[in-house]
Amino acid sequence: MPKPQAAEINPSELPALAAAVIKNAKFPMLATMDGDQPRLRPVSPVRVDGFTIYIANLRSYQKTAQIQANPKVELCYMDGDHNQLRITGVAEVLDDRPLLEEIWEKNRLLSHYLGSIDNPQLVVYKVIPNRVTYMQEWALTYWEVPY
Repeated sequence: MPKPQAAEINPSELPALAAAVIKNAKFPMLATMDGDQPRLRPVSPVRVDGFTIYIANLRSYQKTAQIQANPKVELCYMDGDHNQLRITGVAEVLDDRPLLEEIWEKNRLLSHYLGSIDNPQLVVYKVIPNRVTYMQEWALTYWEVPY
């Protein structure tokens, strides 16, 4: 079987191609570190601002302790055409109350599970990118995406 060939990509199109992967994949995998053991799980972002991704979590979850010990994370999205987007960055706890309220209002499942925005179990992480890479359908060529 021949290796897939990467299509020619105009570098100016990379942000749009990368944004399309986020839109079409919806549920990325989040990688954290548990000591020296990587941990990976699907997550449901509650907000996307360009390549800054917001993820709601419960303080009692294992990933909370993992992110507190090492805030370096990576998100990997893959769409139905096997286009892949990786966002490498740092997760920080969102402490912007007006933005948190906006996220709360737009994500009704949060109130269903947590009851109140002031539930002490609620934590929202803001993943701030420091590297964004795009790969087209298993072509094994990664492109740096400006952000």
